[in-house]
Amino acid sequence: MNRAQLFDNIQRKKSFLCVGLDTDIKKIPEFLFEEENDSIFTFNKAIIDATADLCVAYKPNLAFYESLGLQGWEALERTVDYIRENYPDQFIIADAKRGDIGNTSAMYASTFLGNMDFDAVTVAPYMGEDSVTPFLTYTDKWVILLALTSNKGAFDFQFMQDAESGEKLFEKVLKTSQQWGTSDNLMYVVGATKADMLSEIRQIIPDHFLLVPGVGAQGGSLQEVAKYGLNSTCGLLVNSSRQIIYASSGKDFAEAARAEAKKVQLEMEEILKAAGLM
Repeated sequence: MNRAQLFDNIQRKKSFLCVGLDTDIKKIPEFLFEEENDSIFTFNKAIIDATADLCVAYKPNLAFYESLGLQGWEALERTVDYIRENYPDQFIIADAKRGDIGNTSAMYASTFLGNMDFDAVTVAPYMGEDSVTPFLTYTDKWVILLALTSNKGAFDFQFMQDAESGEKLFEKVLKTSQQWGTSDNLMYVVGATKADMLSEIRQIIPDHFLLVPGVGAQGGSLQEVAKYGLNSTCGLLVNSSRQIIYASSGKDFAEAARAEAKKVQLEMEEILKAAGLM
């Protein structure tokens, strides 16, 4: 999916919501284990069917699938295939946080952007250019580079300053990585709990899309994210996971998920209208 198609979906659906499919086998409704052989996929399918008209993206967090071995990988593949077949306008993100030496990154890129047909994959920049560029060789696919994350450990390294220039490490990541890709194939992860930093980030990368986790259960503010992060093509994919997919643990879990997603979508619609993006 290219940039124009993504923005078109945002305008058409009046939403820049990304639903995180962080499907934890310990949290999905117990009755699914009694009625279904593939409870992970069944749960995902119900969530997707209930929310697809309210969001523009889905983001499976691979750790929740990899931890289950073959069963988890099969559920992940079925989930991606189901979205592709039934909701082809969805932007699908592999939240994999990969990043390794060049030949290994090339294999990861082939896995997620080739064989499994994700639209994007999250990548850690610590190993530098040759660990990232293999992911950028796929047409109309995206790298989502970790820049400023929402966890408390972000302060361990990401805010470290250069002794001479005063430049923070996350700023160095933003500036240097622009030499590797463009706003048509490179996005950045910026946590919603760091919303006050978004105006500074927009000065460095005014045109790129940002994937913003941390809204909802982690306490990030959608209004604050939009205030400082919106650009002329929206430029935001705001992720919500637990608040939506675990809104209920009963047989109404899909309906409850839809209700939570609808709340977020309506708020996003007002934000887009106020910004003149609809």
